[in-house]
Amino acid sequence: MEQPIAVTRQSFDDWMIPVYAPADFILVRGEGSQVWDQQGKSYIDFAGGIAVNALGHAHPQVLAALVEQAGKLWHLGNGYTNEPVLRLAKQLIDATFADKVFFCNSGAEANEAALKLARKYALDSGNREKNQIVAFNNAFHGRTLFTVSAGGQPKYSQDFAPLPGGITHTPFNDLAAAAQVINDRTCAVIVEPIQGEGGVVPAQPQFLQGLRELCDRHGALLIFDEVQTGVGRTGSLYAYMNYGVVPDVLTTAKALGGGFPIGAMITTDKLAKTLGVGTHGTTYGGNPLAAAVAGVVFSLINTPEVLDGVKQRLEWFIAGLTQINLQYPIFSEIRGAGLLIGCALNPEYAGRAKQITQLANEEGVIALIAGPDVVRFTPSLIIPEQDVKEGLARFARAVARICS
Repeated sequence: MEQPIAVTRQSFDDWMIPVYAPADFILVRGEGSQVWDQQGKSYIDFAGGIAVNALGHAHPQVLAALVEQAGKLWHLGNGYTNEPVLRLAKQLIDATFADKVFFCNSGAEANEAALKLARKYALDSGNREKNQIVAFNNAFHGRTLFTVSAGGQPKYSQDFAPLPGGITHTPFNDLAAAAQVINDRTCAVIVEPIQGEGGVVPAQPQFLQGLRELCDRHGALLIFDEVQTGVGRTGSLYAYMNYGVVPDVLTTAKALGGGFPIGAMITTDKLAKTLGVGTHGTTYGGNPLAAAVAGVVFSLINTPEVLDGVKQRLEWFIAGLTQINLQYPIFSEIRGAGLLIGCALNPEYAGRAKQITQLANEEGVIALIAGPDVVRFTPSLIIPEQDVKEGLARFARAVARICS
């Protein structure tokens, strides 16, 4: 058997298309909320693969599900169905407002499907002019051309023009502004209950409630992008449950597979009829491996123990971050919900979020940014208290270096 190819961080620069600028070390192993690099250095993982590894690394029950399914059936073309995907669909339906599910591989694909559904539903209603989509400034919905256009961050879309048309952006949390652009030509409004990449900014309840009313008045579909907020991240199974607002369509991915790629769009019977045979599809979506893993992840997270535990863990983080901020006043605000936490930097530290996370790496903790001015934490939903304390102690050392 051939020896594996030797790789270093330089290998990335030599061989990979440079759409990322990864850290200067390579992680090789993870267990729970700790990971280790090639040199054996340990890190506390407060990033969770960007809100993906909701049960940490190498969770024994999830691992067992993957191994068991791998011994049975990996993949089938979409001319066939399989048992794991049907069981997962029923889990999602039983736990949410939805009647029907479409499975894909990522959040971007789920959002793409939702936007296509909205356009076709309006067209099938007989109004060819009803094709306008309303989205929000600083949103993020994915990297396909359609979803990056719907996202309200020109830095991600402006270099790829001409972009798909018929999309209007308006300020987030500004209901009056939204009312000015939502009209009878609007087929859909797409919104994140908490803007993740846009800075971890929660929607105000009256904003989402007002969007629901505007969509009902104008016959538009309300799409909730819960790619980042879904599957327990906020302490509820889905964030819409915190707001008393039920969308027409919801997209979910990230934590759904606990690290195995899977996404889904869920909706009602009435809307699902729009996408008949041949109107949409995906080769890998809902394959048995992904669905088997996601079924176990979903069942483990959708319990009072885990969901209530998210709220308890938020208290640990808030207490620790508040203490850090008392000693080193670097944050103007700590916001978010559950274990989607954003720490906004004070003006004198503006633009230094990435530098803070790089120093955190040096101290042995992995964190994220949400734009240049916000440090973001999206750890495992079951991270032990000791790992929270140790991770925050390491993070405090990184903050001390910035503030010294």
